[in-house]
Amino acid sequence: MEPDTVAPTEVAENVEVMASIEEGQTDTFIIADVSQDDAYMTLPLVEAASLPEWR
Repeated sequence: MEPDTVAPTEVAENVEVMASIEEGQTDTFIIADVSQDDAYMTLPLVEAASLPEWR
C-alpha cells in the first residue's frame, strides 16, 4: 500500500514548527507551523511515531 502523501510544490523558508502534547481524556499530539494561520495537525498520542521510529 502506498502512503497517502502529497509532494510539496515549494519549500518554505523561515518557518517555525513546534510540537505539544495536550493531556486529557485522550492525550493528543499537536504539531504546528506557528508562522502560518491554521497550519497544524493533531492525532491521538498513541498513534504518533516516536523519535526512534522516524530515524
